[in-house]
Amino acid sequence: MVGAIIVVANHVSGLDPLALGAACPRPLRFMAKAELFDNPITAAILHGLRVFPVKRGQVDREAYRTSMGILNAGEALGIFPEGTRSKTGELQPAHPGAARFSLATGAAVVPAAVVGTFPEHRRGISRFRNAKVRVVFGAPMQPANSAEARVSREDTDRLAHEIMERIQELIAASMMA
Repeated sequence: MVGAIIVVANHVSGLDPLALGAACPRPLRFMAKAELFDNPITAAILHGLRVFPVKRGQVDREAYRTSMGILNAGEALGIFPEGTRSKTGELQPAHPGAARFSLATGAAVVPAAVVGTFPEHRRGISRFRNAKVRVVFGAPMQPANSAEARVSREDTDRLAHEIMERIQELIAASMMA
């Protein structure tokens, strides 16, 4: 798939961005919580991986501009719509960002499921050794009213809900495989 896309996935572990990025055939740009950039070594690594900070819990205009720039340049943006890792392994409600970016730019949304990274699925020292991690991608979702000047809250909420439903379907299907 060429052009701007938003790859969305569940988030249960710090390994999820690595797994998703490695499995995706296109280079992904991710946002990460701004606190990770407080450590200069971690910040250098993240910047080297083309990860950019987002200030959670507030409107972050810089992260918004960066995301829109990525999509307007026809690149791929990776987003975990839950906004943080799930502590239970269950999907949490979506924040509106991925849906809003898709509706504002016309970028297709590619749902994905990252399975096998939840820490409770592994025990002891072997938590990361021989882990069976799978990433399953779903069919792209093209919003019906993409690239409109004004995006309604209802359309954003509807697409955000649909995104989470598609991710849940992929998780369920991958658990049965």
